[in-house]
Amino acid sequence: MAIPKLRMFSSFALVLGLLVFSAPLALSQDTTATVGSRSVASGEKMKIKGVVTRRDSDTFVVRDNNGVDTTVRLAETTSVKTKGGFWGGGTNYAQTNILRGLNLEVEGRGNGSGELAAEKIRFSDADLKVARAVDSRAVPLEERASTTEAKLTQVEQNAQRLSGQLDELAAVANTAKGGARAAQETADSAVAGVNATNDRISALDDYEPQTVLAVNFKSGSSILSKDSKAQLDEVATKALNSKGYVLEVSGYADANGSVARNIALSQRRADTVIRYLVENHSIPLRRIVTPYGYGESNPVAENASRDGRAQNRRVEVKLLVNKGLLQSAPTMTRSSGN
Repeated sequence: MAIPKLRMFSSFALVLGLLVFSAPLALSQDTTATVGSRSVASGEKMKIKGVVTRRDSDTFVVRDNNGVDTTVRLAETTSVKTKGGFWGGGTNYAQTNILRGLNLEVEGRGNGSGELAAEKIRFSDADLKVARAVDSRAVPLEERASTTEAKLTQVEQNAQRLSGQLDELAAVANTAKGGARAAQETADSAVAGVNATNDRISALDDYEPQTVLAVNFKSGSSILSKDSKAQLDEVATKALNSKGYVLEVSGYADANGSVARNIALSQRRADTVIRYLVENHSIPLRRIVTPYGYGESNPVAENASRDGRAQNRRVEVKLLVNKGLLQSAPTMTRSSGN
């Protein structure tokens, strides 16, 4: 009865192979037109205007009106501000506010890698608000594309491994009844390994909250208290000891004051928490989800009472850990028949 099972298994492998190798063809039909890219000569001074199309930890890509992409590298000395009025000025912002979709101007000089080393970055308050609204609701496309590519590569490797095992099984099955039994056991092990690997790949998109805390503030203030710093020290230690983590930071305010004032205040509170984690615990910026101030929305208590307002003046910090990276990679064992 082992031989019919082998035939069924071979049919399953054939269908799996067709699905795997047809996936890249389907994906290729949805690509966009390729744009040009610019290499900046070392020491060359340049000023560009455009929209941010990609954001990484220390670099981002700006596409100008001609469709040309320029890679911009950030440094600790890079000035990030909103455009000033007639008398100059402008508001300083953390580099984490450079988001995809943000229209901006960059001044700097070329480095040895063909990138534009940014000295000044300027944008308007209105463009920043639009970029924040879009980014807070968008799934990071680069991470999703990278994860999808990794999944396809892993499945292709699994299919090739499975194809080689099927060839071995066919040879063993033709020798003797005892060999066919051993081959069937190997086939069952192969299927279990493929299923376990696919489950692990599917979990790469899935983040599980490990720690959720609320850091509270005084009315109208964005200054961290001693107790708040102790809370952040604890969550930073847990994060640095975790594998595949990100930190989600959201700022809030009570209902006192105008809506616009509370949105700005809640954003300052979120930025304060980010700055503390980065400067005191060296948390990489790529591990922090872009902070966002929600103002007086999403209250956790009634604003009619003093205690309720105190609870609503908060920044929520969530430590999220990737399930797929926590799972151990499956091992596949083979049995050889004589």
